[in-house]
Amino acid sequence: MTDPPRRRLEREILAWMREDEWRENEERFERLALALFAIQYERCEPFRRFCDGRGRTPTTVGSWREIPRVPTGAFKEIALRSFPAERTVHTFLTSGTSTERRGALHLDTLELYEASLLSSFGRFVLPDLRAGERAWILALAPASREVPDSSLSHMFAVAARELGAPESGFYVENGGLRTDALLEDLEMAAASGAPVALCGTAFSFVHLLDAMGRRRLALPETARVMETGGFKGRSRRVAPAELYTQIEQRLGVPPQRIVNQYGMTELGSQFYDSVLRLPGETRRKLGPPWARVVVVDPETGEPAAAGEVGAIAALDLANTGSVLALQTADLGRALEGGFEVLGREPGAEARGCSIAADALLSGPPA
Repeated sequence: MTDPPRRRLEREILAWMREDEWRENEERFERLALALFAIQYERCEPFRRFCDGRGRTPTTVGSWREIPRVPTGAFKEIALRSFPAERTVHTFLTSGTSTERRGALHLDTLELYEASLLSSFGRFVLPDLRAGERAWILALAPASREVPDSSLSHMFAVAARELGAPESGFYVENGGLRTDALLEDLEMAAASGAPVALCGTAFSFVHLLDAMGRRRLALPETARVMETGGFKGRSRRVAPAELYTQIEQRLGVPPQRIVNQYGMTELGSQFYDSVLRLPGETRRKLGPPWARVVVVDPETGEPAAAGEVGAIAALDLANTGSVLALQTADLGRALEGGFEVLGREPGAEARGCSIAADALLSGPPA
């Protein structure tokens, strides 16, 4: 059971997540972020030491922008829990091999994590469905029972359970892509006219297209693709534009119906391309009102000038059990009403589920 002050705060955040309409509210975000910062400063000793070393405490911080941002790499080095370890109910691990140290997000509740992902997934991946309509959510990923520490598989499982049709399913099993079963189900979906959401990492789509050979499908106009990025695999790099062209030519899903998701294991919320939510507008990343992304100068940590490339920092109220403010090693640029992701900082280690998927589906290295 979480402590009463944090639980009261979580009820407020959950109420925001479950509202029918998203409403940006800076005062609301500021108040909740500062309250959550105070709780995490008190409950998470490593975070408190980190903040003290920077002279930032709940008594000196007056804005969410001043909350110290923890580098995502710290999740590999130390358990960043804002609750006693024995209350852990689930742990998600960052992608990696069995021999390297992996970052860990420890949770004592999945309630906020799942509420946030459902609200965002529905709005950005399935915004055009009619009331009560459900999509075939077909995931190029293993089921969560096979990889319980994968936040990506968990996300797909929750989305399929709460938003998907009974035909939803997973198509990676025992390290292999079930290509024949997937293509058969895609053909059935096309014949039925049902809306389809084909989801996976960028390189899982590369493996699907490779496995299809010369075969082509014409999915219905209602189909959409959601890819989670990671265009560099172990064996080769595929540019986003090249992959999107191949998906359109081989599956019949045009780029304006391909949504990239920007997320990470260490965050409880995700950010999505705007193309289905705001068709016809400039493609940009958008997120829920209980999360913020700031592009900062990597040297100073201050917001980068308009249009300038900087490092992506994120603050997420869904992260009640760990730390809410993170500094990534991803590069981005602020856009009007959103942001774009440009890749990794020079020298930063490759990360993301796509490389793990590529390794999984490629077999052992040569």
